[in-house]
Amino acid sequence: MTQGPVARAIHEKLTAAFAPVRLELVDDSARHAGHHHEGGIDARAGGESHFNLEIVAEAFSGLSRVERQRRINAALSEELAGPVHALSIRALSPTDVTRDEELP
Repeated sequence: MTQGPVARAIHEKLTAAFAPVRLELVDDSARHAGHHHEGGIDARAGGESHFNLEIVAEAFSGLSRVERQRRINAALSEELAGPVHALSIRALSPTDVTRDEELP
């Protein structure tokens, strides 16, 4: 799958900050074309504005779900202040991963 510049920047920053064992980032912007939000109609949809993220990293061990999201938001502050309108986050530690899921 080809990634645009925003997705590449997100991937690079999360990899540097958390050294994840799994990082899945899906651009979901096309599904949000024409949606309304605080600033009006989202004209950025299709242009790397909405993402779904699943990240598994030892760095999240012992942290609450809220603290994990805060740390991700801090790492991506530039993207969240600019081109990214929505980021759905699922952040797990390796011990959170259920037995039937496989890690690389």
